[in-house]
Amino acid sequence: MSLQKWTYLIVVLILGIVTLTYSGLPPGDQMERVRAFSRDLEFDYIAWTLDALGVKLEQLALQASDFLPAEARHKLVLDYLNLVDQINQAERLLNEIYANPEISDPEKAASAVRSVLDTLTARRSRLAPLAESVLQDQIGESVADLGLTLGGQPIPPVLYHSTPLPTALIVSPRDEIRQDANISLQSELSADERTALEDQIDSALDVSSLIVNIGGIGVYPTMVMQTSNLNFLAEVVAHEWVHNFLTLRPLGINYLTSPELRTMNETAASIAGNEIGALVIEQFYPELVPPPPATPSTSTPEEPSEPPAFDFNEEMRITRVTVDEMLAEGKIEEAEAYMEARRVFFWENGYLIRKINQAYFAFYGAYADQPGGEAGEDPVGAAVRELRAQSPSLADFLKSIAWMTSFGQLQEAVEAGNAES
Repeated sequence: MSLQKWTYLIVVLILGIVTLTYSGLPPGDQMERVRAFSRDLEFDYIAWTLDALGVKLEQLALQASDFLPAEARHKLVLDYLNLVDQINQAERLLNEIYANPEISDPEKAASAVRSVLDTLTARRSRLAPLAESVLQDQIGESVADLGLTLGGQPIPPVLYHSTPLPTALIVSPRDEIRQDANISLQSELSADERTALEDQIDSALDVSSLIVNIGGIGVYPTMVMQTSNLNFLAEVVAHEWVHNFLTLRPLGINYLTSPELRTMNETAASIAGNEIGALVIEQFYPELVPPPPATPSTSTPEEPSEPPAFDFNEEMRITRVTVDEMLAEGKIEEAEAYMEARRVFFWENGYLIRKINQAYFAFYGAYADQPGGEAGEDPVGAAVRELRAQSPSLADFLKSIAWMTSFGQLQEAVEAGNAES
C-alpha cells in the first residue's frame, strides 16, 4: 500500500475516534433531568462508529472501486439505489399486509414478500460498501474542484455510511424557543412511543419536547439515511462532510456554544451541501440534473388566474413570528394553542406534521438556508446567506465562516462586504 494511502487510513482512524467525543452529551443539570427519561432508549454511537470504521477501512484497504471504469462506477451507484428502492417498496407492502383488516393470516400472506425482502437486503449488504466508496470518491472530486482541499485532498476525506438513523429528542423551554437538549434515540420508536415519551418529559420538567427524524449526522464516517433519491443523497452526504470540515475549525468546535453558532453551522452546511450535491449530479449523473424552473411565455394569451398555491415557507414563517411575539409577551398557553391550530391548518393543506411546538422551531429553525420557514425573522440565517452571496466562491465562503466564533463576527463580515460593494 502506498504512503499516501497509509496516510489516508491514519487520518480516517484519528478523525473517527475524535468525533466520538463530539457524540457525547454536553453536561448540565437539565440534560441529566431529561436523560432520566431517555437513557434506556439512547443510541449507541460508539458501537455504530466502530462498525462503520471497520467497513470503511476494509474498502480503503481493498481499493476495489479504484479499478472500475467511469461507466461501471456510474452504473453501480444507480443499481444500488434501485435496489434500495425495491427494498423500500417491499417494506411498504409488508406494512400494508399487516395493516389490512381483510387479511386473516398476515404471517402467511407476508411470507413470500419477506423472502424477497431477505434476498434484496442481503444483496444490498454486499453492494452498499462499494457503492458508497464510489459516491465518496465522486463527492471528493467535486469538493476538490471547488478548491476545498489541503495538498490536493479534501480534509477530512469524504466518508459516509448509510444505515437506519437514530431519531433526535429535542427539548426547549416553554417560554422561549431555544434548544436545550438534542439526544439521539434508537430509530425503532413508533409514533405512539414517541408521543408517550414526549408527554412524560413535558409533564415532569415543564418543557417542550419533540422526537424528530433526521437525514444525517456529522460523526465520522458520517451517518446518512438510506434513500433511493441520488440528488437528495448527494446533498446530505455533502452537508455532513461540511460539518466534518467545520469540526476541524473554530465554527464547528463551538457548535454547542450558542444558538447563533448552531444556526451558523447548520445554515452554512445546508448552503454548501446543496451546492456540492448539485455539482456532483452535474459532473457524474447529468441525466438526473433537475430541469430549470418553467418561465411563463410572453407569446401566449394570459390564462385565467388561479388561486395561489399553498406557500409552506411563508405560512411557517408567519407561524414562527407569531409564536415568538406571543412568548415574548408571556402568553405561553395561548402560543401553544395557536401552534396546534396551525398544525391542523398545515395538515389540511397536505403537510402531515405530528406536532408543532417550541421544540419543533428550536430544531428546524436552525436550518435557515432559505428565507422564511421555521426560522421566522431570525437574523442569523439571513446573515449567513448574505455572506455566501458576497463571497466569490463556495470555498471563500466556507473558509471565511469556518473561523468565526460569534454572530458578531459574521455581522461585521457582512457589513464589510456591503461597504465594499
